Amino acid sequence: MKIGIPKEIKTNENRVSLVPAGAEALVAAGHTVFVEQSAGEGSGFSDEQYTAVGAKILPTADAVWKEAEMIIKVKEPIAVEWPRMKKGQTIFTYFHFAADEKLTKAHMDSGATCIAYETVELTNRDLPLLIPMSDVAGRMAVQEGAKYLEKLYGGRGVLLGGVPGVPPAKVVILGGGIVGVNAAKMAAGLGAKVTILDTSLPRLRYLSDVMPANVQLIYSNRANILEQITTADLVVGGVLLPGAKAPKLIRREDLKLMRPGSVIVDVAIDQGGCVETIKATTHENPVYTVDGIIHYGVANMPGGVPRTSTLALTNATFPYAFKLANKGWKQALREDPALVKGLNVVDGKVTYQGVAEAFGMEYHAPEQFLK
Repeated sequence: MKIGIPKEIKTNENRVSLVPAGAEALVAAGHTVFVEQSAGEGSGFSDEQYTAVGAKILPTADAVWKEAEMIIKVKEPIAVEWPRMKKGQTIFTYFHFAADEKLTKAHMDSGATCIAYETVELTNRDLPLLIPMSDVAGRMAVQEGAKYLEKLYGGRGVLLGGVPGVPPAKVVILGGGIVGVNAAKMAAGLGAKVTILDTSLPRLRYLSDVMPANVQLIYSNRANILEQITTADLVVGGVLLPGAKAPKLIRREDLKLMRPGSVIVDVAIDQGGCVETIKATTHENPVYTVDGIIHYGVANMPGGVPRTSTLALTNATFPYAFKLANKGWKQALREDPALVKGLNVVDGKVTYQGVAEAFGMEYHAPEQFLK
């Protein structure tokens, strides 16, 4: 199979979807790997490292897209890339379709087969290709939140861990999943007072066994969320409904209850965000203020630490990419139920329930395309 690795072009996105070790394995299996010139440089991988293992470097994105039967990316193709997509091409990347109708329709119109990292799902409900970036984003949420709490950036001027004689900051985390756990570990490790809210009692019981003493677990409902955010210095949105839009847990009017200069980091922004006033931002311009509350809505947070993120991501995605290359997407999906969950769009049809519901589109069961 001809496999294309284009350079990521979202603002300050420096990750790459395939490292040289992965290219080496694909070439050894008889595939041809086309890498756009300098695609790996942002993550510390040179063109020479790819050519040394048998990959071919092409000078432009157009050339890569034209040659490839399967495109492997990190982030969804943006508008300038849409004309490059073609019927029958397999695209394997993060899409987050449910948050963007225009994006969804563009991929439907292309006729491409779109397999989304974020909805590949194991039988135990784990999302193996989302977990690595959720690990990174959860940890970064606290790192970035702590920075924007500094007075220089308009924050309350609060140190997360406090000092002897001065109380620590309060960090409220919405959602006890992978993002929430990683954010809690970071915040608690710095000495902050941490509260996690979640709607799953089994999850809260589990977290009570593994979290340190400075992490409080509270059942998530409207009243409890409002009570907690009124005294929060940092709020982390870590809510996830796989493949669907995130629920709006914090409304515009709720901001007036919060402390001026407090910070919201909404990691759920890829799925539309769990804060009504959040909008997607970039690493270049990451924050804005609404009603005195600093909002951080960077949609590709792990792109800020590309070396770590690329290695963590490709460790998880490569086995699936290898299956798709070796077997073709239909056979690979027939043999792997987790990959079936990843199929979002094929032949102009939406094959993921959450995406169809988000836009009132017709849902088509993916199995009908695997015959």
